[in-house]
Amino acid sequence: MLVDSHCHLDYFEDADAVIARARAAGIGRLLTIGTTMAKFENVRAIAERHDDVACSVGIHPHEAAQEAADLARLIEAARHPKVVGIGETGLDYYYDKSPRDQQARNFRVHIAAARQTGLPLIVHTRDADDDTAKILADEMGQGAFRGVLHCFTSSLALAEAALAQGFYISLSGIVTFKNAEPLREVARRIPLDRLLVETDAPYLAPVPMRGKRCEPAYVAHTAAYVAALRGMSASELAAATTANFRKLFDKAS
Repeated sequence: MLVDSHCHLDYFEDADAVIARARAAGIGRLLTIGTTMAKFENVRAIAERHDDVACSVGIHPHEAAQEAADLARLIEAARHPKVVGIGETGLDYYYDKSPRDQQARNFRVHIAAARQTGLPLIVHTRDADDDTAKILADEMGQGAFRGVLHCFTSSLALAEAALAQGFYISLSGIVTFKNAEPLREVARRIPLDRLLVETDAPYLAPVPMRGKRCEPAYVAHTAAYVAALRGMSASELAAATTANFRKLFDKAS
């Protein structure tokens, strides 16, 4: 069995069919991710319809200008049995769709929600390695929390800093891209017991599906590629990443 630890099922008009194709491909669990409170009910409703789908609640850094994170609201939403994570949240300095100070404020509120609920934090970071590491270290000093850096494309230094704080690292189809050799080097070094795989569907379809709409079923291609990269069998990697998902997202188990 494989797990797609990060996808956006609410972005699909044919979500039920997409989920069915994932099951047929051997994907036993999907985590669909909240990116805005305004549309959270749609995310939760998909999870409620399917026993093998869980969800998270949060505000993507792109949305920080439109939605200020509210700690009490996040904690209340997290009480739902289908909500197993907080986020995605974090910093995106590549697109800079929201002011950086507002991104940082939302990030810290989500961390507080993760700390208070005990649910793992789902972190998006792009071109913001130093500030991401600083905020995580600063907040960890105020009280422990757990989490994952999703769709990891950053430096080995950030990966090592996050791993030192107990975080997990999740790889998407980007690791299969032709120009991703620096990321492949990071992928080889991530401890097996801290590794997750994901699609970030409907984006970032892995080779050999490049150019197509990405679906959770395609996490099998990413997992097989990462297994070969690390010199192990696809079944070994599937077993390890599934166990890691269950340990981190223990409310979903």
